Amino acid sequence: MIDVIIIGGGPAGVTAALYTARANFKTTIICKDQGALGKAERVDNYYGHMEISGQTLMNTGLEQARHVGAEIVSDEAVSMCLTDAGSIIVATISESYEARAAILATGATRFIPKIKGFADVDGRGISYCAICDGFFHRGKDVAVLGSGAYALHEVEDLLPVAHSVTLLTNGEEPSVDFPEKVIVRSEKIKEITANKSFAGKVLKGIILENGTALDFSGLFIAVGIAGGTELARKMGAIVEKNAVVVDSMMLTSVPGLWAAGDCTGGLKQIAKATYQGAEAGMDIIRYLRERDRL
Repeated sequence: MIDVIIIGGGPAGVTAALYTARANFKTTIICKDQGALGKAERVDNYYGHMEISGQTLMNTGLEQARHVGAEIVSDEAVSMCLTDAGSIIVATISESYEARAAILATGATRFIPKIKGFADVDGRGISYCAICDGFFHRGKDVAVLGSGAYALHEVEDLLPVAHSVTLLTNGEEPSVDFPEKVIVRSEKIKEITANKSFAGKVLKGIILENGTALDFSGLFIAVGIAGGTELARKMGAIVEKNAVVVDSMMLTSVPGLWAAGDCTGGLKQIAKATYQGAEAGMDIIRYLRERDRL
């Protein structure tokens, strides 16, 4: 059992780890890549640095976390769930981790496809969480948009409940192997079609570039990696306007789950991310110490 699991190795996640690990709580950071900061050629508006590359700042931060005892795992988180005992299980591509507390610090990574008609039915037949919304499409034909490990995880959640599952790669080659029963369509998507209802437009299906029309009850978006909002939804945490809702101590609506950094919305700056990471880390220390006293 891990004390604290942090998804995201950027400024918010690492700052939180510096606090929790120094407080002698077993802390694990799961991070897939360098994120937005790692791609920044130059950072010159952060305290103590006249000029530094984003990648150097990221690497130094992760080394700081290792130095105080945090474990760094290079992997991709694809799902989270709350156990009956109140712990949190995080599933990655290769492992499963159980922790007493967790922090979402993945940055703002939700992918909005630039496909004609998408915005008209977003939220009305289009979903970002198979385990959350698959129930509404039981016995029906559904599709998953994506081509990697995140898409595979959504497919696996849908197969037991849906009549059929189609993988739409939108021109991409699948980067992982999908079950044989999954229908794979690799053509580019021309547009998303809709039906009219009393509540407005709802998803009807998609039209491929070759003119083929396919009807689906639901379309699940799983492009790239699962971001903070997608993982928060899987936990049942409140998400508004593509941001995880937190209180003043970065606690979400789910006990034991905090969020920090860009995934909480607002100012997308390193200074804000480190502040929120510190708040989350300190609050988790109080939370775990209180639980240990009970």
